[in-house]
Amino acid sequence: MLSVITTLSVVALAARPAAAWGALGHEAVGYVAQEFLAPEALAFVQSSLGSTYNESLGAAATWADSIKYTKGYTWSSPLHFVDAEDSPLSGSCSVSETRDCGDGDCILTAIANYTTRVAQTSLSKAQRQEALKFLDHFLGDIGQPLHVEAYEVGGNDIDATCSGKSTNLHSAWDTGILSKNIDDNYANDVQTYASSLISKIKSGSYKSLASGWLACTSTTKPAAKRFLHLDLGPSPNADLGSASLEDDVTRLLARAASLDAGFDEWDAEADSLVGLVGAKAPAATITPLACPLVWAKESNAYGCSVVFSYTSGEDLCTSSYYTKAVPVIDLQIAKQGYRLAAWLNVIFDGDANLP
Repeated sequence: MLSVITTLSVVALAARPAAAWGALGHEAVGYVAQEFLAPEALAFVQSSLGSTYNESLGAAATWADSIKYTKGYTWSSPLHFVDAEDSPLSGSCSVSETRDCGDGDCILTAIANYTTRVAQTSLSKAQRQEALKFLDHFLGDIGQPLHVEAYEVGGNDIDATCSGKSTNLHSAWDTGILSKNIDDNYANDVQTYASSLISKIKSGSYKSLASGWLACTSTTKPAAKRFLHLDLGPSPNADLGSASLEDDVTRLLARAASLDAGFDEWDAEADSLVGLVGAKAPAATITPLACPLVWAKESNAYGCSVVFSYTSGEDLCTSSYYTKAVPVIDLQIAKQGYRLAAWLNVIFDGDANLP
């Protein structure tokens, strides 16, 4: 089983070489999230990440990209994206978990798996830290429009030019456009950039929008009290309808509680097969989540408006395309940092604790 997982992951790795947002974007998502953590979530982040990552989601955010090419972690490569088999050039953008993640190997199921694991108190500190680092990264990945798109391998097979240098469309969105923006406007400093996004959320142009980013959030009882009143959620094929962010997390907290109590059997088997504790859960055990699918659809929609709107030979980093792309990238990074904070706050503090 281990050899099969490794072989499939290596094939997927070769097909999708680029990493979402690059280091700067992922760090920015983490730094934004850190600013909005509630007390218990902040305490867990600081104690879990420790001095290795300066107790910061920003510093830890790139870990998942740094290890996906290494022995023992190649299985994680497909978890960074979902290949939406839509038609953006004809104006038809969509994400379907059944169609696009039928094998369970995508970012939608990865978020569910690592949410369960970060809340699972029977796991070791190292295992829960790993889960936190994956969540830190994947909630950033899902905001990158080309990580929720299959067309031309998420843009990897589309040649492009950025600031006079040859690249591809995916890399221009990962790194080129964002790096130029941070270099030109934020003294080439990612924390300065993140601080600007935080200011926009707190008191600037994003303030009126931020509550909408958490439209699927509700606040009720702390998570610890909800364990006694919930079943394990709907079947994997259930229609979640208008489930909230809190509903999503609560189902997974209930699952974590059952794992801690020894009611589930897949965990030990998966551990022995993969060789890393809980690295990958069988797809059938993952409850579908509503909010990550909504976030993926939001990101994917930019394929029909901005991402593929270039003209042949256009320099994506010095033209009108750049001026259209920068606000989208800023918004997506701010959104996902804010949502990451809300996600962790619900896990550890019982509600989103955000406006």
